[in-house]
Amino acid sequence: MYVGRFVVVGPEVGAYRVSSRSFPNREIAARDEALTVGPTEDAPETDNPYVSYNCLRVVETPIGETAAFGNGSHVDPIAEKLELGYPARDALAESLLALDYEKDDYDTPRIAATIGGDGEALIGTVRRDALVVETVEEPTLVATYEKDSPEAFDFEAETAEEAAREAYDLEFEHAVCAAGVARTDDGFETAIENGE
Repeated sequence: MYVGRFVVVGPEVGAYRVSSRSFPNREIAARDEALTVGPTEDAPETDNPYVSYNCLRVVETPIGETAAFGNGSHVDPIAEKLELGYPARDALAESLLALDYEKDDYDTPRIAATIGGDGEALIGTVRRDALVVETVEEPTLVATYEKDSPEAFDFEAETAEEAAREAYDLEFEHAVCAAGVARTDDGFETAIENGE
């Protein structure tokens, strides 16, 4: 099954995976304070605005570090609102609503998740027909296609590295790259899986 890009988040760990039929020549790189999706060196040139973006940021908030991750440029305003002290629910809802679903040929939903320093995890999506933001008590997945409403999902990872690898290895079609994040006693750790 092809579900496109997806996030999976549990209270302590999460992952984001790029799955793509149209732009498979991408990878995730660590840049400054973010993990960034971008084209590989051998990727054909494109003017598609949805190919490159920060997919995961860990920011300092009034309640401690919080991780924000998702499938597009909305990750930055979510992270910025968290830094300003917005509750995670508001940061997700306002940013998803403001940027709306992607105006491409498929009306691709925007998806995102947060894991807070206070133990709260949330998942959200904005589709052509809905804006959904939910608190997560167990691992939950939302994808851009087929599974575009949050649903409970079997995800066993406990570390960032395990999360990135497990997300990449899931049997959904056209895996390209994945990022993982996990809360630790010292904040958050992140990991990248580029399928190498």
